[in-house]
Amino acid sequence: MADEKRREIDEWMSRVAHDLRAAEAVLVLSPPLTDVAVFHCQQAAEKALKAFLVAHDVLFDKVHDLRVLVRTCRAIEPSFADLDEASRILTPYAVRFRYPAEPIDPSLDEANEALGLARSFVQKVEEFLPD
Repeated sequence: MADEKRREIDEWMSRVAHDLRAAEAVLVLSPPLTDVAVFHCQQAAEKALKAFLVAHDVLFDKVHDLRVLVRTCRAIEPSFADLDEASRILTPYAVRFRYPAEPIDPSLDEANEALGLARSFVQKVEEFLPD
């Protein structure tokens, strides 16, 4: 693998780690910032999928819909279908709760579910990233 490509993958995955850490950190505050947490969970999943696509030389648009990204990943690795339901749950968190007049903040249970789902994206991607 070319050094430049490896660096780009590593940069995506570094940002994934930052988003996961941010989500974890705001969930232990009192009160927890669940809206911020779910946003970072969606971001972690999105960036992990994009790292996978970079690793496989697939160009992608600036899209935040995890369902679109998962479909693209499934064309390379069919087992990404395991993330279909998780992508449906996490995708709205890219914009929901981000602006005034949006719905009530997600519950702590919803935020913890989002964190677990984000981790499942990362685990799936790491399974198929080159060493």
